[in-house]
Amino acid sequence: MATQATPPCPDGFAPHREHRRRGRDCGRVLVLNATYEPINVCTVRRAAVLLLKDKAELVEHARYELRSESSAMPRPVVIRLVTFVKVPRDTHRRKITRRAVFARDGWECQYCGARSNLTVDHVIPRSKGGASTWENIVASCAPCNRRKGDRLPHQIGMHPKTTPRMPSPNVFIQLASPTIPATWKQYLLPEAA
Repeated sequence: MATQATPPCPDGFAPHREHRRRGRDCGRVLVLNATYEPINVCTVRRAAVLLLKDKAELVEHARYELRSESSAMPRPVVIRLVTFVKVPRDTHRRKITRRAVFARDGWECQYCGARSNLTVDHVIPRSKGGASTWENIVASCAPCNRRKGDRLPHQIGMHPKTTPRMPSPNVFIQLASPTIPATWKQYLLPEAA
């Protein structure tokens, strides 16, 4: 059986495999604030709209273009907003999700270091008045979570390796795009790159 070769693409066009690829990361663009602080990840379509409306400027682009019937533009990879956008840093505005807790804690149990069978644990149990806040929730493997149960850390001698805190904005960028493209790394803080 003969294998079918993919015809070559003219310069500036996306390779055929790029047209077919529709994964989670394929159409992601890093959005920087006017101060070059990373604030979000958006789709290529949203980035193109921001660029066309002159609400953003192109910082990094791919080697191929986005084309319409009457125009073409470089495919954005990193854009910067023209005006500064105040990003809320309040803890109550950052939604607590299991994936965000796991990413903040390096995808490992904060009691024993295990990297599998992860759950979330309230350091101070809810039954003892512990709140569901970033400062009271850690990643925990199921055995450690069962062993700790409904007890306080000092009662059982189980303390998290690191003090739980609200994650940096880079954690949310990693969750939006689990594979960080090389062109993004210079704009992200060292912990995310």
